[in-house]
Amino acid sequence: MKPFILFGSSIILLVILIFAFAFINKENEIPEKHIEVVLRDLGHQLLLSAKDSSSRVMPVKKLNETTYQISFQNDFGFISDSLINLVQRTFEKNALANDYIVNLRNCKPNETVFAFEINSQTGDLTPCRGRTLEVGCYVIEIELLKKTKFKPFWLLLLIIPLGFVGFYMKDKFRKKEERESIVDNDDYIQLGSFKFYADNNVLKTDNNTITLSEKETKALQLFAKNINQVVEREKLMKEIWEDEGVVVISRNVDVLVSKLRKKLSDDNSIKFINVHGRGYKFVIE
Repeated sequence: MKPFILFGSSIILLVILIFAFAFINKENEIPEKHIEVVLRDLGHQLLLSAKDSSSRVMPVKKLNETTYQISFQNDFGFISDSLINLVQRTFEKNALANDYIVNLRNCKPNETVFAFEINSQTGDLTPCRGRTLEVGCYVIEIELLKKTKFKPFWLLLLIIPLGFVGFYMKDKFRKKEERESIVDNDDYIQLGSFKFYADNNVLKTDNNTITLSEKETKALQLFAKNINQVVEREKLMKEIWEDEGVVVISRNVDVLVSKLRKKLSDDNSIKFINVHGRGYKFVIE
């Protein structure tokens, strides 16, 4: 009797899960006009990042059910990171798509010169970051990836291990870079127990030498000039990235501050305080 009850319960559970998944996977179609407006705005923002405020974005073309093409009136050049960050920022702001593939093609040979994929299921692929694309004629093709529709067959394979709980742990590897050479000069800024050598991208204590990246150095210089004051996110984004022609999103600031916080963690008197809606305050108690 018990096996029959167990089998019946499994069938009921299967039916419930099928309907639940079917309901969850219903997708609301985005109006075509909305997609065109968002993509034209994306093209406009890319031209602005390339210091071009006069060229036009040509009408958006729909190549197939899920793929759209953005073209431009004139030639221009930009940094690959600008396109990646602008697409992410624009799509998040307008709730256009979570998963997509972007291909940048040159016009005449019609060859892909740069491409990346944002995919919440398989992981992001963003090769060739930091690459400078020379002035030329480009078109951008964006494929909006649809979520895989629910298939009841795969649910049968999922029911078997429902009673087992698996924990997957990912080891995070941190590369610690220490500069062995001692900076023997007085050109430093005292930050708590640290000596900050901005020209050498180095933080020093009596027992430790910590190497900073160029962006970490720029950020720490801004904070050091504004101790106990709020440094706006927009100021950090502009002076660290955008002045060099790279468009970033607010998340880049959070990641950079997190790295600085870890490197200064040996001194408990130093704190980075997140001021909601504004930026960060660098405090030395």
